[in-house]
Amino acid sequence: MNGSVDADVDAAVSAAFRDEWGRVVATLIGMTGDWDLAEDCAQEAFAQALKSWPAEGIPRRPGGWLTTVARNRALDRLRRNAVEATKLRDVVVLATAGAGSEQAETIPDDRLQLMFTCCHPALPLEARVALTLRTLAGLSTAEIARAFLVTEATMAKRLVRAKQKIRDAGIPYRVPPVEVLPSRLTGLMAVLYLLFNEGYTFSGAEQVRQNLCAEAIRLARVLAALMPAEPEPTGLLALMLFHDARKPSRVDAEGELVTLEEQDRSRWDAAVIAEANDHLRRALAHGRVGPYQLQAAIAGSHCHAARVEDTDWASIARLYAHLSKVMPTPVVELNRAVAVAMADGPEAGLAIVESIAAGGALAGYHLLAATRADLLRRLGRFAEAAVAYREALSLTTSEAEGKYLRRRLGEVVHPGRSRSS
Repeated sequence: MNGSVDADVDAAVSAAFRDEWGRVVATLIGMTGDWDLAEDCAQEAFAQALKSWPAEGIPRRPGGWLTTVARNRALDRLRRNAVEATKLRDVVVLATAGAGSEQAETIPDDRLQLMFTCCHPALPLEARVALTLRTLAGLSTAEIARAFLVTEATMAKRLVRAKQKIRDAGIPYRVPPVEVLPSRLTGLMAVLYLLFNEGYTFSGAEQVRQNLCAEAIRLARVLAALMPAEPEPTGLLALMLFHDARKPSRVDAEGELVTLEEQDRSRWDAAVIAEANDHLRRALAHGRVGPYQLQAAIAGSHCHAARVEDTDWASIARLYAHLSKVMPTPVVELNRAVAVAMADGPEAGLAIVESIAAGGALAGYHLLAATRADLLRRLGRFAEAAVAYREALSLTTSEAEGKYLRRRLGEVVHPGRSRSS
């Protein structure tokens, strides 16, 4: 029986950590302004749960229990260290916030403030990413370091510098005022999408790295729920889910990248696609279409085609043309080139790619070379395709992409051995 209780408690604490860590830390930072104190006391609260819940039972509202315990720990620490007037005021504020029932029905949700603070433009991008994973997702310093292929000491210094910057620069712990909210929200969403892509494009066995996708989706859910009047966070969530639904088919058993055309669509997660559809419809209903909604609509178009030949490439090309107006970047134009090539033929797509290459904006970008190589291969210009495939191979850092590019290179060098068109 005890084993069963312990297992139930372990599961409940794990679920609470996943669901409540960011909320508890955000609440304590909002009360104390001390990031390290908030994280330490949150950790102590979860450790206490493992000790108390087997005997007391799992509380009806684990988040409330954890917040109360963490707040009391913070209060105790502040009392012990309250030798300055400012610290004494902190104690009074925190004690007042903790007055009343330990199972208070209303717990402040400061996660939105925490998100905007972690992703403040005054912080370097690497610091925004690290802070978001540490304070909102609860990843350890070692886990974040492994995910981004740096040493734990390097990541620890990065986190310390970021917190010092917040303190020394007086970065406010709040949702930005309405006049700057759009630009700040865009920056916040960019960090979340970066987290997702770091995990999505990684094909190795490192579980921490792959878990970045799940953490990014979870944080996007929080952002969308906290800002229901803003359609773009919901569009971002839909975009992530459409991509995540296809993740099981992206790499084959040998670790080679499988392109969208060649993926086994029966392995796509229909339930996740359905959820993404719901989020996208809800975002579009606002009538304010932004870049994440457009990208989600493109990803959804792929997911709605049961076979690659059923894909409405003309519609996708039009969506990319619209996207290029609201987000005029060379990468968007490169993606449009692929859609145009599928809709109107590789010659039309190659013309766009050559124009991008001539502009020089994507020099050294492996996907520019890989796309050019693919279109040249489709046109039967094998010698030129081989040069482009070799260039792409020299630029990519992905083992899965490297395997795919080497296979395609072999096909254009030895056309008679080609396994597919």
